[in-house]
Amino acid sequence: MAMGVGPRRGHGGRRTPMAEINVTPLVDVMLVLLIIFMITAPLLMTGVPINLPDSRAKALEQPKKPTQISIDPQGQVYVDDDLVSDAELPQRLETIAAQSAGAAEPQQVFLRADRTLQFEKVMQVMGELNRAGLNKISIVSTAQGERE
Repeated sequence: MAMGVGPRRGHGGRRTPMAEINVTPLVDVMLVLLIIFMITAPLLMTGVPINLPDSRAKALEQPKKPTQISIDPQGQVYVDDDLVSDAELPQRLETIAAQSAGAAEPQQVFLRADRTLQFEKVMQVMGELNRAGLNKISIVSTAQGERE
């Protein structure tokens, strides 16, 4: 024989609807999303893998998306994620400078160079940036003790 729990409500043993919201499924979904974002956030870094030097400087705030120029350990130059030869680099930089010529603020350029690279290659790229008129250059490094 079964035992009844609590008084019976209404006809046929129907229960009245609860007026409270069950937040357990919401919390479960939020925790899963948090884990997904924690895993994928480091993967959203820029595409060219470079071993950046350390620095104790703080990060800069940027109002608009800068152009990223990366130099890998072999000395290959990338503009954003596109591989650019040494012969094509001046034309590509002039195109970027021409696109931002009418802007109130000059185009920001992030220069990322591998720590094992010779300084001569970095200076060649910086010379081409200067010749194209892109003079707002930030050299990117990682915080001391932090690795990509």
